Amino acid sequence: MTYLFDPLVPRPIDLPTEVPLDGEPSGDRLRSLDEAKVFAAPADPADRAAWRERLHAWREDARTRHGYRGAVYEHPEAAWAARCHTVAQVWLWDELLYSFAEHRFTPERFLADARERFGGLDAVVLWHAYPVIGLDDRNQWDHYRDVPGLAGPGGLVEALHRAGLRVFVDYNPWDVGTRRGADDVTELASLVADLGADGVFLDTLKKADPDLVARLEAARPGVVLEGESKLAVERIEDHATSWAQFFADSPVPGVLRAHWYERRHMQHHVRRWHRDHSEELQSAWLNGVGVMVWEVVFGVWVGWSPRDAATVSRMTAVQRAAGDLLLDGEWTPLAELAPEAEAAGVYASRWELDGLTLWTLVNRGEADHTGPVLPHAGGAQARGGTLVDLTGGGRGETGRVTVPGRGIAALLHVADGAPEPEWLPGLLDLLAAAPHDPDARFRHRLAARLRPAAVEAGAAGAHAAGVPAAGGPEPDAAVVPAGPYVLTVRYRARETGMYQGAPYVDEWKPLPPRLHDARTLQRDGALAAPVAVAASEATNAGFAAFLDATGYEPAFPHRFLAHWQDGRPAPGTEDEPVSFVDLDDARAYCAWRGGRLPTEDEWQLAGEAGGLRRGEPAVWNWTESEHSDGRTRFVMLKGGADYAAEGSDWYVEGGRHAPDRSVKLLLPGLGLARGATVGFRCAWDLRDTDLPGTAPSASAPERTGEVVA
Repeated sequence: MTYLFDPLVPRPIDLPTEVPLDGEPSGDRLRSLDEAKVFAAPADPADRAAWRERLHAWREDARTRHGYRGAVYEHPEAAWAARCHTVAQVWLWDELLYSFAEHRFTPERFLADARERFGGLDAVVLWHAYPVIGLDDRNQWDHYRDVPGLAGPGGLVEALHRAGLRVFVDYNPWDVGTRRGADDVTELASLVADLGADGVFLDTLKKADPDLVARLEAARPGVVLEGESKLAVERIEDHATSWAQFFADSPVPGVLRAHWYERRHMQHHVRRWHRDHSEELQSAWLNGVGVMVWEVVFGVWVGWSPRDAATVSRMTAVQRAAGDLLLDGEWTPLAELAPEAEAAGVYASRWELDGLTLWTLVNRGEADHTGPVLPHAGGAQARGGTLVDLTGGGRGETGRVTVPGRGIAALLHVADGAPEPEWLPGLLDLLAAAPHDPDARFRHRLAARLRPAAVEAGAAGAHAAGVPAAGGPEPDAAVVPAGPYVLTVRYRARETGMYQGAPYVDEWKPLPPRLHDARTLQRDGALAAPVAVAASEATNAGFAAFLDATGYEPAFPHRFLAHWQDGRPAPGTEDEPVSFVDLDDARAYCAWRGGRLPTEDEWQLAGEAGGLRRGEPAVWNWTESEHSDGRTRFVMLKGGADYAAEGSDWYVEGGRHAPDRSVKLLLPGLGLARGATVGFRCAWDLRDTDLPGTAPSASAPERTGEVVA
């Protein structure tokens, strides 16, 4: 397939904006800089003083033009945002945050991992609905409100607050085709108040409408809004944070426009699909802003290297300790350095306040630079006072510093007569203990090899009740004979990927036709013995008989058979496919029937042979193709359903589908996998001597199905 763009190269809209240095700094020449993401820096050191003057002129002009007051930054309940340097975007059912075996959230495990590798977090965005929304009519609010243990005393949000983190919820403005309740503004304001959320992440939006801002402020004073991309200058007024997503820097590091406009406006650099984060980390370090740590991107592992994680740990240790310098100090971007450092590709920002001077240093080159970095020979002795190599752990040095290739460093100068900051000893201890992995730049932590998820045997419920299995396959079951097979699987390319691996590694923003286009893949394998797949889905009546015979009760009953009335199928629905059952419920039923769930390949082969019927209403079918990559559990669904959410490409596709179509569904916990549009059918392992009476049709392919992970 030919694309009209190179996905590995920043788009023109992502590129930094040149700052004109000729002519008068007025009128349209300054207004044009309002549209910048990053102010590109001049390569010639001789131009940098004029460049800084032009940035000051733009800021003064823009604040006057937009009548800037900065009211949101004076709000005491929102002041935390200016020091929120690390945010993690985390799926509610990430296997570090949630235990499927224990049916509970495990924030202690998630936070321990973050402390060990990243030096801890300041906030999390709990993403919840996408990419599972649209499977049924549940809206984005349902995917928060129907989660047991999320809100209230002892809930996940409270646990994160107790650990010192702020919590963002996710707003999906594109959710227009699911169940409707109140208008979005009312629903979101109510949710923020009920959960005690500290912020709202504006998915797909650069900014919120003023009405939304006002309603959220009324619901929870000081709530912080964070848009997904470049924030308009005039809206820095009422948005305390924003993503620096897909922001490309200049070769000589530039300045983030929104943060330069208002130092208290926190930005979080993020390139979600990248393996090497050194460039955005360097930009964040020189600008005094934060990063978005996002390793499980909508269900696929895009892990950070040990080196990049260690860099975040050292960065944030300094940023948290020296926050007053970064917010209130005089900031000089591209501060003058020693010629040797400049020649090596080392650059710095300088921050000065009350006798303290902090240099945040980066090395754009591949080789380590060891030598003088400050422009004054003799280091601290020439300046007077004390010079501390924060990241190198030295005191009173002569100015020789090591800045690792593609890495960072920091120097702190305490002037004669100025008190040493109280936070300095603790910071040095913290940095000495922080992860440091300078040789692991391209050594990435790989997710565990994709594997079938650990499953509790579905027969457990039936066996525990002391009831023998109730027979085997029906006479009309579709038989898939033993032997090798080759299958073509059709799917829609989504950010979830399919079986393993991130779909857009090292790409910038994936765009159509890369995103949401129709694709195929080939799967092959072999089945050691014939398999019979039920021609029809299990029905409400059949499941009621199973409950009567076994007394089966799910380990976590939330949403179990939620469509039944008083524990029985509603009148007239007995022959409809049973739904509101999860994988374990379906496994238990199939075990009672003497069988199991079919794998996705067995399901497809039986369907392509013409042996499967669809119940009314049509529902997706669970398969035994459940997997985990160590952080995300998912299962492959087959068949499609009559339900379809309309109005957005971000929904799970609906409608009935041919047997070769598969959908990767990320599995939620606490009963949320149970819904109105997913049922199941059973399968049975056969011997050649006990085939059911109906053989496959003559046109059935001589191939079989077994999931290959």
